[in-house]
Amino acid sequence: MTTSKPDKTIDNRAFRNVMGRFATGVTVIATEIDGEIQGMTANAITSVSLDPLLVLVCVQKEAHMTAYLRQSGEFSINILNEDQENLSNYFAGIWPDDKPPPSFALEAWVCGPRLQGILGALACEIKEFLEGGDHWIIIGAVIDLYLPEEPPSPLLFYRGRYRKVLGE
Repeated sequence: MTTSKPDKTIDNRAFRNVMGRFATGVTVIATEIDGEIQGMTANAITSVSLDPLLVLVCVQKEAHMTAYLRQSGEFSINILNEDQENLSNYFAGIWPDDKPPPSFALEAWVCGPRLQGILGALACEIKEFLEGGDHWIIIGAVIDLYLPEEPPSPLLFYRGRYRKVLGE
């Protein structure tokens, strides 16, 4: 087997283009501190372990959400459905300033608020913040699950755009 040396000329845009070909679901990470709810859109999440149940979410070090997560020590992961693209944009901070926020409802839940109308949710206690370049890799222990009986189709993100599942 031949090994090659890494190309030192890889730029961020090329990296993003390759990674953009990996289709992901879209989530909103939420936490609550002293009655104030904070949320952010994230597609950099994954399961880590079944025993114990662990997940990870990656949060940019400069994001305001980092401080909120450190303070609260817990969060919920809300998996968005195909009709919740507007919520993804809103919690990503790219909602137009001249438009009222999209309509949504949150329910009190273990480890952080849960959005209504979602595909499912995970309640997590933060176990560790790990260095990951310009992001924190946050490991969460899953302590509760929410799975509606008849979930709608997922909101997907692929090649820099939202997508929908066709023909289930």
